[in-house]
Amino acid sequence: MILSHLNLSLSKCKLMGAVTVVALLSACSTQQKPTQSKENDSGIQLVEQVSAIPGKASIAYSKYKLNNGLTLILAPDHSDPLVHVDVTYHVGSAREEIGKSGFAHFFEHMMFQGSKHVADQQHFKIITQAGGSLNGTTNNDRTNYFETVPSNQLEKMLWLESDRMGYLLEAVSQRKFEIQRSTVKNERAQNYENRPYGMMWEKMGEAMYPEGHPYSWQTIGYVEDLDKVDVNDLKAFFLRWYGPNNAVLTIGGDFDSEQVLKWVEKYFAPIPKGPEVKAADKQPAKLTEDRYVTVEDRIQQPMLVIGWPTTYLGEQHNADLDVLAKVLGDGRNSVLYQKLVKTEKALDAGAFHQCSELACNFYVYVMADSRKHPDLTPLYDEVRSIIDNLKPSDIDPDVLQQVIGSAEASSIFAVQSVHGKVAQLASNETFYKQPDRLQTELDRLHQVTLASVYDVYQGFIHNKHKVVLSVVPKHKLQLAARTATFVTPPRTLPAHQKIDESALQYRFVKDTFDRSVMPKVQSAVSGSMPSLYSFHLSNDIEVLGTKSSETPTVMMQIKMPAGNRYAPVGKEGLATLTSSMVSEGSAALSSEALQAELDKLGSSVSLAAGQYNTTLTVSSLSKNFTATMALVEKSLFQPLFKEDDFKRVKRQMLEGVVYEHQKPSWLASQATREVLYGDSIYSRSSSGTLASVQNLTLQDVKDFYKTFYTPKGTQILLVGDLSQQQVRKDLSSLLDWQGEAPPLLRRSKLSAMGKQTLFLVDKPGAPQAAVRLVRRGLPFDATGETYLTQLANFNLGGNFNSRINQNLREDKGYTYGASTYVASNREVGAIVATAQVRADSTAPAIVELIKEMDNVSKEGFTDKEIEFMRLAVGQQDALKYETPAQKAYLLSSILTYNLDHDYLATRNSIVANVSKQTLNEMASKWFNPADYQIIVVGDAKQLMPQLKTLNFPIQALEIEP
Repeated sequence: MILSHLNLSLSKCKLMGAVTVVALLSACSTQQKPTQSKENDSGIQLVEQVSAIPGKASIAYSKYKLNNGLTLILAPDHSDPLVHVDVTYHVGSAREEIGKSGFAHFFEHMMFQGSKHVADQQHFKIITQAGGSLNGTTNNDRTNYFETVPSNQLEKMLWLESDRMGYLLEAVSQRKFEIQRSTVKNERAQNYENRPYGMMWEKMGEAMYPEGHPYSWQTIGYVEDLDKVDVNDLKAFFLRWYGPNNAVLTIGGDFDSEQVLKWVEKYFAPIPKGPEVKAADKQPAKLTEDRYVTVEDRIQQPMLVIGWPTTYLGEQHNADLDVLAKVLGDGRNSVLYQKLVKTEKALDAGAFHQCSELACNFYVYVMADSRKHPDLTPLYDEVRSIIDNLKPSDIDPDVLQQVIGSAEASSIFAVQSVHGKVAQLASNETFYKQPDRLQTELDRLHQVTLASVYDVYQGFIHNKHKVVLSVVPKHKLQLAARTATFVTPPRTLPAHQKIDESALQYRFVKDTFDRSVMPKVQSAVSGSMPSLYSFHLSNDIEVLGTKSSETPTVMMQIKMPAGNRYAPVGKEGLATLTSSMVSEGSAALSSEALQAELDKLGSSVSLAAGQYNTTLTVSSLSKNFTATMALVEKSLFQPLFKEDDFKRVKRQMLEGVVYEHQKPSWLASQATREVLYGDSIYSRSSSGTLASVQNLTLQDVKDFYKTFYTPKGTQILLVGDLSQQQVRKDLSSLLDWQGEAPPLLRRSKLSAMGKQTLFLVDKPGAPQAAVRLVRRGLPFDATGETYLTQLANFNLGGNFNSRINQNLREDKGYTYGASTYVASNREVGAIVATAQVRADSTAPAIVELIKEMDNVSKEGFTDKEIEFMRLAVGQQDALKYETPAQKAYLLSSILTYNLDHDYLATRNSIVANVSKQTLNEMASKWFNPADYQIIVVGDAKQLMPQLKTLNFPIQALEIEP
């Protein structure tokens, strides 16, 4: 991913969300009969036109084919003035040659480096200036590039995408190649080597698949492969795979289809077809023995992962395997949770079925307690016993109703955004040649039975060979589940054959227009602020809502004045612990029963403590909102607060503190708080410390709940397909909720900052350094100096084309990404410049950060930069209110800070009229590097020699565990 490469990590939230049922089901079913194929006046052939099916989960679309093989899918949606464009190429890491791993992902980066008619770094700038957003992602089997922009920018997007499809190689240079190679190395270091558990999927793949199998290496590739290739290798990869006949162009949103067909014909039709691309053979893994693998990592909590080979994407058994994963390890009702987590034998446990085009695997994972049960041997024996002895009676008949309810709701939630619709259409066309599979997948799910679930258990899991991977702390091999029987052998690599440029068979485009002229923007568009309603309940609860009828869904947040800021000194983490305990169930409804009933309704409920509020978030179908609210009330107002639950949840929270301390990003954030706010309440970690959490009692939780879970000061925001009258009715039951006003917060006085110092947090063995320059800022304001500082920051470090990112990433290759941001809450603020950099470039990176900040504080911004900011920020309105989540964020800001309902109009006026002089004054006041403290998190022994050359006082900073 060019902005934030997503890595499959074993954090609980990632694993529990690893399988979205409706997205992974497969098989064919009858779909509404499409129209007959025909060719329109532009020469583009209409393949099929499918309307939405009343009463069914479906997306309306039209599919076309160009003579050069490009597939075009159009999905008009006029509900918001925006469009989403996606170009998916059917090539991922599985198409790479042995010894040339990482090429597909590498090329994702290169596709943003300009093309013949788009200057270097202009792709990001053009879209950002248009008020849009963009990204690209690569996986095993496909690479996609996408952007969301105001609808008047659509022709420009088609010009951009077609230019890099047809003219990219004419702008590729060895220098661009070298810079992006360095960027990819930094990405690998940041997301794999310097991340807890980051290397385990690479080791799992090497053990699961034989050498040479296209899934035996990760999408990021091996550094040794990237090091030995040059720009001609990359050009050859593009010429082989990036032809229009291997691509799907999908467009959704507010557009006229006839006009779009003309544009597609103009910009894409002249691009020559590439080499023929045949479907790759299905290659599920085949194990002839159990393989035990051990990975030593800079972690404290041992992790066990067991993987079995299964099928491939689209195979008929996948739906049954997905349900089996739900039975074994998805949620509180699962077998593994009940037998391992609930009994405190493990910190976390779960299962998921991961499918790719050529092969799928079934995984079970278990995280051990770092102190109570760190040895994976007995834990593995326990897991094996559970799995080996699974009986049909262990599969709750109710689980099918739960899965179906969740899947049917997911099919609706999935189309809340144009991006979501387009992503599904593009992916399904790429892999199935069937763009809309929502109902197909639901139909397949309805065919699952308890017997078919048990059949796949016996066919793929029971007594079948597997890979068992143990992740243990460095130098603690004795904690592994078994002695390793498999170590990745040295790679058998062919000799690298250098490619001469004369051997490359370029394809040249013959246009009938001047492609160097960027299309003009069509008529202006503007986003409309949603119409809001507000009222108070008689027990002082404030309600703010908006009716949104694009999908029959509801999103609600109940924000109680029970955040971490209210925890007494010495009891840090109390708000988080209380929210976890409330989630454990009530006298009227256990947590397991609550989850089962919510799943049947297709609803989700979560409770989480933030800085100032504990927020209950509810998502449901509008038809099920009343029933969902009844469940919420049973669970929220009668918590059990059992001693056994308290001990378990508290232990999990203590282990969460241990886990946080393993992450460089968290260490840098906590160091920032401590350096800026000293020994004050503002330096506290919301999750607490080992000492503060250890000292919390069940009585503390009960007292906090009684004091702060109160309607006085509670705010409710609601976005959904419900009238204000219906909302009043559904919330009327909350009138029985009574309580006193919570104590007022008192601001803490901060001492003056000391002289500029470099604070060093030691993380031995870290291959990267997390670098930050930090200073205090102002508390939040929506339209005052804090907002003006945010506008000034836009060109310093607030977007991809900012000075800092262009310097450290694109020019120097020090980092995967560098930025600056302005953070603020009700009481305090901070301004932070941040980057994770190669360890050997730590000092030079600090020098460059200081140089950029010094320059902008003294010289200010150029006229072009000011205009760029005005256009980019001023045109974002069209994208702000599309989804319920976006509308909910807007309402939340209004409630939290008591803002005028039209405060965004005031902001827009500021953006349009603020002077360069004003923004330069903000830069001079807030971006002077002499006012910043410096924080570095990394291997102190390795970093100290270069840090001393900076001539700053250096102080070791110990982060309290």
